[in-house]
Amino acid sequence: MRVVIVTESFPPDVNGVAHCALQTARHLVDRGHAPVVVAPAPAPGHKPDTSAPCPVVHVPSLPLPGYPQVRVALPSRRLAATLIEHRADVVHLASPFVLGVRGMAAAARLGTPAVAVYQTDLAGYARTYMGAGEAAAWRRIRSVHGAADLTLAPSSAALRDLETHGVPRVELWPRGVDTERFRPDRRDEALRRELAPNGELIVGYVGRLAPEKQVELLAGACGLQGVRVVVVGDGPSRPGLEQALPGAVFLGRRTGDDLARVFASFDVFAHTGPFETFCQTVQEAMASGLPVVAPAAGGPLDLVAHGHTGLLVPPRDATAVRDAVRSLAADAGLRAAFGAAGRATVEGRTWAAVGDQLIGHYANVLAARRTAVAA
Repeated sequence: MRVVIVTESFPPDVNGVAHCALQTARHLVDRGHAPVVVAPAPAPGHKPDTSAPCPVVHVPSLPLPGYPQVRVALPSRRLAATLIEHRADVVHLASPFVLGVRGMAAAARLGTPAVAVYQTDLAGYARTYMGAGEAAAWRRIRSVHGAADLTLAPSSAALRDLETHGVPRVELWPRGVDTERFRPDRRDEALRRELAPNGELIVGYVGRLAPEKQVELLAGACGLQGVRVVVVGDGPSRPGLEQALPGAVFLGRRTGDDLARVFASFDVFAHTGPFETFCQTVQEAMASGLPVVAPAAGGPLDLVAHGHTGLLVPPRDATAVRDAVRSLAADAGLRAAFGAAGRATVEGRTWAAVGDQLIGHYANVLAARRTAVAA
């Protein structure tokens, strides 16, 4: 199969959309298919990324106002030209919003089947950043995804949201996790002594530092005796969070094996954002053998079995986050049991397994197109 992956983000960006697009490209190559990636160009002067397993076509981009780490694609003929030159059998639209909308239009003009992957809660972002606009966001989501041959939702909560708001032809497609990279035996005692020199229990957060992640909800955990909060990631909210989370350690952006070492060196993983359509960092924490505290909303509902692999708490409730952390801090046996159960839960969720599911979805879409043409 010849596949053009049109993605709003790609490495060197560090986020769920970029990571999933990269893993998709890798798996397609591993299975003998021919992908090409189309993505916004990184910031000028950025070192070229060498991790891509296939050609990457960059289209001109500008930084998103107020959030320069995010690049927004500008109109360009390169997108349509790539679809034509690659002779795409299918177009994969990763979290279509700006570039993906143009990719959908180009695929429609060329009569090429399109699979749209829903990954970003645009309605939630609209509420967070604008205080309104949720209805407009859903109109855009419905317009883009309604034009695709198939929309893939990463979680049962996301699937319900899409169907409730009138998006047709939706199926479930979760995300994989690298259980070879993220594993408990990467725990590093020297790093732990550096992060918690007095032997504190380490509660970690990993992700973007942006308003929608609501990392400030960890403030109560910072106040617990014998607890050290460690924050991994970067973004526009970092200066404010450094003030809001007294005593927390901020490690900035970490990737690869270094990130896996940090994960495994935590005692508890806490996620705070209520707008996750999946939440890859929860899976990585579980693969690292950690008990998880997460909001009972969105993707974590599929990932965290309350009372078995972690604790689900009401969204946006700082007191509930603090109390969940306190209960885990007080019970080493419970932490160990949750962590072991989490690791066992995700061991079969490899990128190869979910990648094969994706190829199956592509094949079904192509078969349906052939049937429609024959009719």
